[in-house]
Amino acid sequence: MQFIETRGNDGIKPNEVSFSEAILSPSASFGGLYVPKYIPLLGHSYLEGHLFSDYKSLALDYLQWFEIDIEPEVLEVALSRYDGFDDSSNPVPLVKIEEDCYVVELYHGPTRAFKDMALQPFGYILSTLAQQKKENYLIMAATSGDTGPATLETFKNQPNVKVACLYPDGGTSDVQRLQMVTEDADNLKVIGVKGNFDDTQNTLKTLLASEDFKAELQARNIKLSAANSVNFGRIIFQIIYHIHAYIELVREGQIVIGEKVYLIVPSGNFGNALGAYYAKKAGLPIEKILIASNVNNVLTDWILRGVYDLTTRELVQTESPAMDILKSSNVERIMFDKFGAERTKVLMESLENEGKYFLSDKELTMLQEDFDASYADDQFCEMVISQYAKKGYIMDPHTATCFQAYQTLRDKPLKTIVCSTAEWTKFSPSVAKALGENITQDSEALHFISQKYNLTVPSAIEWLFKKPIKHTVVVEKEKIKEEIVKFL
Repeated sequence: MQFIETRGNDGIKPNEVSFSEAILSPSASFGGLYVPKYIPLLGHSYLEGHLFSDYKSLALDYLQWFEIDIEPEVLEVALSRYDGFDDSSNPVPLVKIEEDCYVVELYHGPTRAFKDMALQPFGYILSTLAQQKKENYLIMAATSGDTGPATLETFKNQPNVKVACLYPDGGTSDVQRLQMVTEDADNLKVIGVKGNFDDTQNTLKTLLASEDFKAELQARNIKLSAANSVNFGRIIFQIIYHIHAYIELVREGQIVIGEKVYLIVPSGNFGNALGAYYAKKAGLPIEKILIASNVNNVLTDWILRGVYDLTTRELVQTESPAMDILKSSNVERIMFDKFGAERTKVLMESLENEGKYFLSDKELTMLQEDFDASYADDQFCEMVISQYAKKGYIMDPHTATCFQAYQTLRDKPLKTIVCSTAEWTKFSPSVAKALGENITQDSEALHFISQKYNLTVPSAIEWLFKKPIKHTVVVEKEKIKEEIVKFL
């Protein structure tokens, strides 16, 4: 499988690169992203062939189906990272919560968020490639709360790799922050940024494309890569669990192969939704991908009206902070697939230079063939959390945004899969508030919810409150590069 560029080629970079090259150096021409040259098709026979496969077998076969240039034995070891999840045979369980609604729980890994599903195997693959090439890499990650902990967890103490993780100071939950600032491996650096997630992500993308920064790293014999979903090494693993969830419904006798489903995805940077889109494009029977946002609903405007306008918006901090994003990187990959490189370059340059762009009526129609969208405010999410808690199911605020789409966007009586992207333990004060208790301290909220609903708090979360803080740096965004160079 070869990879091409979303904004076309600049005549300097190769016209096509391999998977390993795309993940080691994810910055493409003109500031664009790498995408696969095509998406391999999955027929009914593929789905039937995996009705009795465990998750790792399905994943290994899919990665080989994609024909990426990673040795099978490396992939097998990478996928064995799932053995550390709550259930190694089924790391992403599917839970029925309504007659026609099922939650696929993507958070049963070490940091209790869906990013582990991609970053656990991805981290091993990237570190192995670095060792094989005898090269040293700086992995950069900008986080709205979940990518950071998952990146640090997968790369800690890995040979040939250092990590610089940027998070918006005050823009994550306490648990998310503690998961980052208590990491004590020597190859990790965590930097708080005075600003929001878009500030951290913009800085990351600028540094990835900066020849001066790369030259500084080269002088230290270090190359540059990224762990955000700008890196396709993340996205390829995010396709697989959508396929798995569909097969689970078939296994449980809820649908037959070929029957369509709705898929609801809470979206910030759009990587999870992109994985769903690629699964649909590959032939997975998805009627439509329903995008759920919080009040930072730039994606709703994009999908419903064809407008992507940052000039009239300011980022709002919500109880679903991992979705507090206005500049969603993976939208670019959708537009490339729909409209081509030339048009994508025009649209993205308009966003960068003018802060907005507008799709044509034809382009909007093309987008709406696969997507619909809605958004929910904190009050709605609190109501949903409370409603399902009474039925015995506890969800986090990000998952709760999906139920606006569940209630309003489905126009066919089809089974629906909701992607749950984080465990309630990462946002316990918000969940406690929804359950009628105003508790500001995470440790108290965790105790209250676990006692009231007879739930177990994972030891990885409980230990956070006893671990010493190792990373205390908080800087203006202009000082990020200086801090990283100091770390190196």
